[in-house]
Amino acid sequence: MNAVLEDAPRAGSESSAPRRVILVTGLSGAGKASILRVLEDLGYEAIDNPPLQLMEDLLVRGERPAAIGVDTRSRGFDADCILDTLARVRRNPAMRLELVFAHADEAALLRRYTETRRRHPLAPTGRVIDGVAAEMALTARLREAADHVLDTSELPLPMLRRMIEQRFSTHEHTGTGMTVSLMSFAYPAGLPREAELVFDARFLRNPHYDPILRPRTGLDPDVAAYVEADPDFAPFMAKVTDLLTLLLPRFVQEGKKYASIAIGCTGGRHRSVRIVQLLAERLREIQPADGAVWRVAVTHRELVRDVPQNGANKGVGQEANQGGPEQAVR
Repeated sequence: MNAVLEDAPRAGSESSAPRRVILVTGLSGAGKASILRVLEDLGYEAIDNPPLQLMEDLLVRGERPAAIGVDTRSRGFDADCILDTLARVRRNPAMRLELVFAHADEAALLRRYTETRRRHPLAPTGRVIDGVAAEMALTARLREAADHVLDTSELPLPMLRRMIEQRFSTHEHTGTGMTVSLMSFAYPAGLPREAELVFDARFLRNPHYDPILRPRTGLDPDVAAYVEADPDFAPFMAKVTDLLTLLLPRFVQEGKKYASIAIGCTGGRHRSVRIVQLLAERLREIQPADGAVWRVAVTHRELVRDVPQNGANKGVGQEANQGGPEQAVR
């Protein structure tokens, strides 16, 4: 469809901020529906799987922020057609369009389909693994072009919700500036796949070996004092802070809207948690005077995973309650 974008009605007045539109795509079972639900809760008008010939009209029309889901089930799905449409829409100055791709590795997708007993849309009568492989090939160009690739392979639903809220809130985050996401994690559980900068805190002395401190976390004052007593803690924090003080203003100047920084240790409960908390305090205090601004959000991955939430802390794509496959988070 070749709509003339200059004739499309502009969202708001000339002085208003561009209308935010999120196109959500990705692999079946990787969490696209969950992402759309969170965006709908944030105030976006959510539309799932419209015919592709209607997608451009849906993107450019309307006044509210919109979230549109498109995947291989969409009628007439074609990655090149979608990318051409996005290129045309992005020429409209009244639009702020972002492409989000939900991804999960093959093992996670196979596990989710086994647990929910659902058929893969590209292999309704065949093997799920064949459908997954076919869909990865069909959507490869969309993943390469995505503004945000969200890997949900080991991501609990509460953490996915928090990530979406941090990046796409229609209130606090519609202005200028950038969101800086700080995340603590455990190396044995894997690197956060969305992380852009990663720092290793395993060289610091470990509260795990103190039987009194072991069951506590880096949020506890005694654990914090123990970690900070390491003679290399202060120099490490100073160097990381100096590096981020240099990088973050440049990120903002280049128009970057989101930066993800991860701090890891062995268990993800003590050293990395304390460093993230302290780093968040420092970054909130050192806003530069040249107009570059950022907002700081904190996530403690392993602590989130430890908290039971009536099944809601299960991985994206798994069943969130006892209601059966129809109510699985997908």
